[in-house]
Amino acid sequence: MSPLKFKIEKKLKNGLGRAGVLTTPHGDIQTPAFVTVGTKATVKSLSPEQVKNLGAQVVLANTYHLYLEPGDKTIREAGGIHKFMNWGGPTMTDSGGFQAFSLGIAFGKGVSKILKGGEENSKHSNILQNVGMLNHVEEVGTLAKIDEHGVTFKSYIDGSEHKFTPERSIEIQHNIGADMIFAFDECTSPHATHAYQKEAMDRTHRWAQRSLDVHKVNNEASKRQGLLGIVQGGRFQDLREKSAETIAKMDFDGFGIGGSFTKEDMNTAVGWVNKILPENKPRHLLGIGEPADLFGGVENGADLFDCVAPTRIARNGSLYTSNGRINIFNTQFRNDFTPIDNSCACYTCTNYTRAYVAHLFRSKEMFAATLASIHNLYFTIKLVDKIRQSILDGNFEKFKDTFFTSYYTNKNATDG
Repeated sequence: MSPLKFKIEKKLKNGLGRAGVLTTPHGDIQTPAFVTVGTKATVKSLSPEQVKNLGAQVVLANTYHLYLEPGDKTIREAGGIHKFMNWGGPTMTDSGGFQAFSLGIAFGKGVSKILKGGEENSKHSNILQNVGMLNHVEEVGTLAKIDEHGVTFKSYIDGSEHKFTPERSIEIQHNIGADMIFAFDECTSPHATHAYQKEAMDRTHRWAQRSLDVHKVNNEASKRQGLLGIVQGGRFQDLREKSAETIAKMDFDGFGIGGSFTKEDMNTAVGWVNKILPENKPRHLLGIGEPADLFGGVENGADLFDCVAPTRIARNGSLYTSNGRINIFNTQFRNDFTPIDNSCACYTCTNYTRAYVAHLFRSKEMFAATLASIHNLYFTIKLVDKIRQSILDGNFEKFKDTFFTSYYTNKNATDG
């Protein structure tokens, strides 16, 4: 019996979106929901209590990073990730498969899993063609190499070599002890050809079955941890649909939608997948957090989203507001004694001004990252909460139009 239960409360009239409740061993998640990223069992610059108080329901940690430090066995001996990081709510861990991309083809090249198309697409394709690796992008990376058995990584800490196989990834995730874990997969570059995307997808399917097999034989873990299979296939409809059909037939507790997309057709690709995946199981869209993409993901049937963007851009002084993003380093904010966002009720906006936050950033004070991260996470979490409520209230399209008009067309925003 699955440790995860998913109940749909209401569906969108037009679209695949739904509002639901995902029950885990450590509590319920009201979906759609934004998953806060705590890569190393911590959300950078914030305490677990602060994360909880800003409304976060679930935290995702990174298997690869926790394996390197402090080590998955240390976390197991501490009683699992919940006790180790003092987080009482639901948790997730990724499989480590993303590092096949980030430490492989993307390492040191500024390549993102989300491709904006046009000139950027041509530029990176030409780079790969020049090194003769367009059909073999797995060989280009500096710190990761892929073969049928798994991925060989070099530690970013000391350069030591480590091997992740599907079996090893699941073993590590069992030791970490999150409520929801992912099958080992290969996250591909958005610049990869159809031929390589198919090769990687087929390998991911074989790895998915191996992940499932090793998970199921561990009775203790399979009773307390739900395993999610990941759909791959890049930007290609035939591959995405084939992957969804294949993964859907396997006995997973839920599904992840991973890999690379083009910015312009990401929502369409998510829709291809979710028209095929079982409706009665949760779906997690990996690595997505831009407001427009959250709306698009929900509309096309995704229930959960995770992304480092809210805290990463916060630490660099980029802040969300209802009227678009602002760069707090801009001169105009030095003597601006209003909140970051007048319509925001977060701790930062309730107690501090733009001028104070600007001062902290310019003075390189650590508290700057804390206040900015609180605000950006609160903004993102509450945005998805409002999207959920709009589905329940039957006014999703109206809420979307109102938000887009304010966020994407307001001329007062200073940072795109």
